[in-house]
Amino acid sequence: MKHFLGATTALAASACAALADPALIYDLGGKFDKSFNEAAYNGAEAYAEATGGSYRDIELQSEAQREQALRRFAEAGFNPVVTTGFSMSSPIASVAADYPDTKFVTIDGFVDPEEHPNVKSILFSEHEGSYLVGMMAAMASETGTVGFVGGMDIPLIRKFACGYAQGAKAVNGDVTVISNMTGTTPAAWNDPVKGSELTKAQISQGADVIFAAAGGTGLGVLQTAADEGIYSIGVDSNQNHLHPGSVLTSMLKRVDVAVEEAMTAGADLETGVEVLGLAEDGVGVAVDENNEDLVTEEMMAAVEEAKASIVAGDTEVHDYSSDDSCPALSF
Repeated sequence: MKHFLGATTALAASACAALADPALIYDLGGKFDKSFNEAAYNGAEAYAEATGGSYRDIELQSEAQREQALRRFAEAGFNPVVTTGFSMSSPIASVAADYPDTKFVTIDGFVDPEEHPNVKSILFSEHEGSYLVGMMAAMASETGTVGFVGGMDIPLIRKFACGYAQGAKAVNGDVTVISNMTGTTPAAWNDPVKGSELTKAQISQGADVIFAAAGGTGLGVLQTAADEGIYSIGVDSNQNHLHPGSVLTSMLKRVDVAVEEAMTAGADLETGVEVLGLAEDGVGVAVDENNEDLVTEEMMAAVEEAKASIVAGDTEVHDYSSDDSCPALSF
């Protein structure tokens, strides 16, 4: 009986420990997309390694699973429940009030903090980081034409494109910026074949540097750029290593850091709205052994000067999502 009671107590303690574990819900496109979702995964792994803690995660297969996954994790006691992608905003808003003791995190989404005090919205100033890689694209281009391939045509991705075009035109007022979106449904995040087709079409129009902000679709852009002998620019995660010598740089979006910090805070996570830009090192450019030979001293000096000017408020990069317009690019 003593042995049985001891085992029961140990199981109960284990169950209580599990109740404090965080959970992570990836957006459509897959955990290992080498971009946005994978950045979230890397953040969760960093949390586990640094703390010795554990977490649960799930890869969504359809839109219908969003609310279902949120409720299952909340009912099982996971806290916080961290999600990626703007499409989680509405499901969280529908679920949060039913689980007031659970903290929910939406990365790239927005949930009204007054209506839902147990939700944290983490947003990024993607236009600022995109401005910097736009400068680099224009400086590296020999044709005077650069390209952008987006995933799903939504304001967030237009925000990337608009910042990129502004940065390119800040360097060369005569530069041509070609912009294409992959589609209008979530399938646009995971279509590398279409990404390849759009890349070839832009190359035929003279583009010799192409920035991909398209999740798994972007892998097709980077691969085709390498095959065709032009430069590409990666996004979210550092993608320089995928095609060394071909990826000019990657526009880093520190989703990994956001996930790690949210999980580490646990149930004590401060909710509300947080915006991470250049000033907070939430976005930036990647330079490592895979692209250091491509990035000139002049290029980095220009980038550092622009970054300082943006942080100081002297240079304002227009945010497409603020008014659905872009002074440097027509959609």
